[in-house]
Amino acid sequence: MKTILLFGAGKSATVLIEFLLRQSEKEDWLILIADAVKERVEEKTKQHPKSVALGLDITDEKLRQQYIQQADVVISMMPPALHFLIANDCVLFNKHLLTASYVDEQIKKLAPQLKENGILFLCEMGLDPGIDHMSAMKIIDEIKSKGGIIKSFKSHCGGLVSPESDDNPWHYKISWNPRNVVMAGHAGAEFKEEKEFKKITYKQIFNQSNKVMVPGLGMLAFYPNRDSLAYIPVYGLQEADTFIRTTLRYPAFIYEWNKIVQANLTDETNTMDSKNLSFAKWSAPILPFITEENKSMFQFLGFFETSNVPVTSKTSADILQYLLETRLAMQPLDKDMIVMLHEFEYELNQANHHLQSSLIVNGKDAMHTAMAQTVGLPLGIAATLILKGKLNATGLHIPIIKEIYEPVLKELETEGINFTETVQ
Repeated sequence: MKTILLFGAGKSATVLIEFLLRQSEKEDWLILIADAVKERVEEKTKQHPKSVALGLDITDEKLRQQYIQQADVVISMMPPALHFLIANDCVLFNKHLLTASYVDEQIKKLAPQLKENGILFLCEMGLDPGIDHMSAMKIIDEIKSKGGIIKSFKSHCGGLVSPESDDNPWHYKISWNPRNVVMAGHAGAEFKEEKEFKKITYKQIFNQSNKVMVPGLGMLAFYPNRDSLAYIPVYGLQEADTFIRTTLRYPAFIYEWNKIVQANLTDETNTMDSKNLSFAKWSAPILPFITEENKSMFQFLGFFETSNVPVTSKTSADILQYLLETRLAMQPLDKDMIVMLHEFEYELNQANHHLQSSLIVNGKDAMHTAMAQTVGLPLGIAATLILKGKLNATGLHIPIIKEIYEPVLKELETEGINFTETVQ
């Protein structure tokens, strides 16, 4: 019996697990799911006959290797820093590995062994990175096949709250790792704009007024993602004058989040004594940025309350994360929304063209989120394609080649994840 092993059963794995269980019924596969909290797996699998719930400390090498040896394909939904533990074992036992995380330097060093052993490590196979790569490369390849020259590429993606659940002044709710929300933009950003290579610092990231109109939704704002420049050769767009990858938010969020950054309230490097520290005292550095217009937004987050911060808080970032988790939490019936927009400007047949490709996915509830759909389904689809012999690439890859993106995008469409294109 063919077997898929999934490490991690957290919030983002919900839809992936349900997808894999549906496939297991049709194909007579076994799905092993390992998590530090076995009950979390059991809650999601509900004693499904094709599933096995496993409790696992990921650092337990003997047990980890025992499970990996049983699998044909391994999927890691663990934090990025832990992928390498799993990756080493997959090399040792010749197992395919799928992750939604960026390729790191440790994984890159394994590439020669992967090719030699005839196994596939497919990384960046989630939403962003993942669906963004596949949908963009499909268009890039199509334009180039017609003889077109791409002059500008902008790729925007954001996890937002669905309009029907948008009931707070920040127009945002937590649908993924809250720490990532707190630290967003922390590494600064590099991108290419009008032939100029630009590098901006963390303090400049949100101090922008970049906006874009999303078809069917309206005006959103964006801030640049980390290192866009690294993807210029990956996408084969060295000739482009502009190349930037960004994160989408509603304009009010970016404008006011900038105040939080300027006040250093996202700092996670300096420890503090949280004993008898009130939220109002903690947030004092933001007072110079408070106006009558934005005061209600910070009141909503609890910045000015006289109650004490959690005693477990070690840094300012910890306190901010606590407030976001408690004030911007997804409620059981809330729906989130994923928005992706690619903007292309290209020359073809001596004429200039502007193409937009957009995707809007709405979640079903706080468990079956749009984030969980778009992060999990590409991984699940890739795993099924491998086991069915329809994806035979080997070595280290991200989903930018036709052999990968074409069948995965086709299957995503059957799951309701469809792009809409407009050309001018």
